[in-house]
Amino acid sequence: MVNLILFGPPGSGKGTQAAKLVEKYNLLHISTGDLFRSEIKNETALGLKAKHIMTTGELVPDEITVGMLRNKVLANPDVEGYIFDGFPRTIPQCEALNQLLSENSEEVTLLIELEVEDEEIVKRLLHRAKTSGRADDADESIIKNRLEVYKAETVPVSDFYDKLGKTVRVHGQGTIDEVFSRLSNEIDSTIVC
Repeated sequence: MVNLILFGPPGSGKGTQAAKLVEKYNLLHISTGDLFRSEIKNETALGLKAKHIMTTGELVPDEITVGMLRNKVLANPDVEGYIFDGFPRTIPQCEALNQLLSENSEEVTLLIELEVEDEEIVKRLLHRAKTSGRADDADESIIKNRLEVYKAETVPVSDFYDKLGKTVRVHGQGTIDEVFSRLSNEIDSTIVC
């Protein structure tokens, strides 16, 4: 089974590339944003807890997020593997994901970090704002703050898996197909080894 973490700053192309990887490798794309929306919409016990916490402006605790991930993994046992997008974002979340996968005698195969220059990220997000409707994509100062938060709080996840020999960094600029080719080459070389 192939278990990938697609990693990179907002606007690095994770969602675009995940869709292509899902098709090529028959993987299930697990986006924490999608999980939250689905659980809240379906008014599951975890969704209701998350909604209540979110309305107070607090961060949803890891145990709720991991519970949602566990439900998604258990509901899809016949896939070839998973692409985790937006999770993990902290070291405790790395540990929780490793524990969740180990319950099924699995582990993270690879963390693929899309490396994109800050100026390109700003340009992409400002462009995305024209269709996304997201206010945080339309304000350059907010985008730059999001990048700083990402560097301070989320980049340690890449280092965590790097220490386990599981992080690869891929140049995330160029055409969608060029980036996809780079990602595929990394995955294929890891699966074959």
